Parts: sequence; C-alpha cells; structure tokens
Amino acid sequence: MNTIDPSVPGRFSRRGFLGLGAAVGGGMLLSACGGGSASGGGSLKFWDMPWGQSNYTAAAKKLTEGYRPAGDLPRATYQGIQWANFSQTFSSAIASKTGPAVSTGGGFQAFQFAEQGAIAYADGVINQFRQDGTADDFLPGQLDAMKTANGYAAVPWQLDFRVWWYRKSLLDAAGVKVPATWDELLTACRTLSGRGLFGFGTGAGAGNNLGSQGLHLMMLNNGGGLFDPDGKVDVVTEANLEAMRFVQELVRAKAVDPASISYTTDNLITQWKNKKVAMGIHTAGLDTDTGETDGDLRVMGPLTGPGGAKAGLVFQNNIMMYANTPSQEGSEAFLSYYIRNMKTFWQQNVVAGLPVLKSIVALPEFQAQQQKAKIIAEWAPVARTFAANSKSLFGGLASVDSSQPITQFAQTVLAGKDPRPALTTLQQALEAIVK
Repeated sequence: MNTIDPSVPGRFSRRGFLGLGAAVGGGMLLSACGGGSASGGGSLKFWDMPWGQSNYTAAAKKLTEGYRPAGDLPRATYQGIQWANFSQTFSSAIASKTGPAVSTGGGFQAFQFAEQGAIAYADGVINQFRQDGTADDFLPGQLDAMKTANGYAAVPWQLDFRVWWYRKSLLDAAGVKVPATWDELLTACRTLSGRGLFGFGTGAGAGNNLGSQGLHLMMLNNGGGLFDPDGKVDVVTEANLEAMRFVQELVRAKAVDPASISYTTDNLITQWKNKKVAMGIHTAGLDTDTGETDGDLRVMGPLTGPGGAKAGLVFQNNIMMYANTPSQEGSEAFLSYYIRNMKTFWQQNVVAGLPVLKSIVALPEFQAQQQKAKIIAEWAPVARTFAANSKSLFGGLASVDSSQPITQFAQTVLAGKDPRPALTTLQQALEAIVK
C-alpha cells in the first residue's frame, strides 16, 4: 500500500496506490465517504486530500464554496478525504457510482482510472486554456505529462520534487565545497565521513520512500530509469548498474548511515536536525520539515552525472474529472475555475507542493521561500517523471511507486550489496506487477 510522504505529520503527497484496479475489477466494494450518485442532480462533488495542515483544508473549502457557476451549471461542494485507506474509498465509490465529479488524489490515480473507463478526459479544459493563453502559464512539459493515447487524463496543479540538500555550516567546517558532479560528491563524502558525518542522508524503513526515490534519482541522473520509452520495465541496464555501483562506492566511503535501511521519515528528520547528515536527497520541504529558518539547509544545483546528464525526480499531482458527473460541462467549468484561482494556496503558504503555474512562481510570497524558488528555477527544467524514459505516465505506475519490491531493492543497495542481483530481482518483481 502507499505510504506517507517524507515530511512532517500532516504534510502529504501521495503519487499512486496499489490494488485499485483489483478492488474495482474484483467487485470488492468497501464503504465510501458520502452518499448519493454523482449523477443524481444537485451540486458537483469535489473530493480533496489533505495537502497541508488544517489551514490548507480550510482554504480549499473556501475556494470551492466561492465558485459561482454561469447559468444553470451546478455549484460545487467540498469533501475532504483522508489518506488512510483512500484507495479503497475512491475505488468503492466509483464502482458504486457514489464518487466525486472532480477530485485530487494519488498522482497516478487518474491514469489508472482512465484505463478502467472511469475518467472524463480533460481535453476540453486544456483546449480552452490554449485558446485563452492559460496553457502558456504552465511550466514546460507539465501539461504534456498528462497526455495519453486517448486524451489528457487530468490537469496538473502542484509538483513534488526529490532534490539534493546540504547543510552549509557542516560543509564549511569541513572545508568542503558544494558538489556539482558525482566525483565531487564522492570526494566530499569521504571528507565528511572522516568527521563522522553522512553525505548521503537517506532512509528505507517503514513508511519511508526516500531511500528508493533517492536511488531512482541517481539512475535518472545517469540516463537510466525503471522503464523504457514504451513503458515496459527496463531495470537491468548499464546506466542503472553504473549508478548503483556508484552508490555502492558511497556506502564503502561511509556516506550512508548503516542504520538508514530501517529509518522512518521521523528518524531521518531527527538525523538532519541533530546535524549528523551533511548532504542528502529529500523533498522540497526539508527546511520546513526540520523547522529551520536560518538558511543553513540549502538546495544544491542538479548534479552532473558521468555522462554529462543532469536530472531531478518529480511527481505531478493533478486534478481529475470523472465520467459519472451531473454535468460534464459543469465539471470542466469548476476545474477551470479552480486552476485559475488556486494561487491563494501559495499566497497563504498553506500547501506543501510547488506550483505548476509561472504566475504563481512569480508571486512574492513564493519567491520569499528561496530554496523552493531555486528548485523551480534549477531542478524543474531537468526533472523527469517516475516513468523515466517513457514519454507518458500510465496506470501501472501506481502499482510500482512505494511497492515492497522497490523498498527491498533500496534496502539491499543501501546495505552495500552487489547491485546486479538486486536490479535483476527488481526487474522480475516489477514485471509481475506491471502487466
């Protein structure tokens, strides 16, 4: 099942979830939140996840209830859906036609439901955005990532990055410059380990996906990834082997805490707070998660891999529409309204994710968050999706992200074991998951 995003309690970013298709296809109907069919007249049901603390939910509810539709189009109602068991909540509600007309949710959720025929494609909304210029406000590539062979599965609204961070005071004290290449990273890690500091802060314990995501980022940084351009599992490649052998070098250099394979997200944050970690891969909100405001925690620029490539890892959270709706025109109008007015979340600083719109990036409230602004400026242009070499996202990703094989792979590699058998085992496991 999916796990909590590496951040403080209450700050979540779910990309996908397991078993959704099986729950629907197998007829396993669990009790869903809310009652009554989405097509049963009345208002549009908008289901939203807790993308921040309670102040986010209050802001999202206010934005939803502030929607004033044109003519006789339906109004919208807001319902918060908790991350706990959310996959069952959605699958049950959609199977029984009691689900929402529009929702946020897991980042791969729209693609999985689209393959089941439950999604109303967003082509109408995006075409309108192109006509009125709104499409030009999206950061490059964000809309394209939502496109499938049958249409746009959803509309992106916020981004969840994995990037390199460092603690300036520790690097300064060790006389280490901020790495820009893999070779410089290894050299820095050797120096830092001599001072009892870890240069590849990570964790692969219960509920902590940073270990696997960090390894995935290293693969991407070397031109590799988990999938080929056709979306087929392609794990045992020279690019991935080279990347994981480099991680093996980091382990030998004592850059990785031996206990990290069991670290939860809280354990890892504690290590950052206690200044045992000097560098590591984390979410865009590490400084917020640790509660630090003095600027000692800083984002690196994207590292240059052995082949000259730069890469980041990004998950695109999106808003989707469903085929079961009291009014498709109404769903499209509400979604358009929401995207055009969602800047309020960043003006109030109530959402953990980073914006997809250039106009929101330019807001003084966002630019004041210097590390997040740097991520958009330097990491967004080189960031790649979880699908890696595949040009589009697909439903099978929901069964891969945060899966047990991914976690086991991370634990094996971070323990310093030979990466080839680990990659081979992962290949076989993912082939069994992704049909």
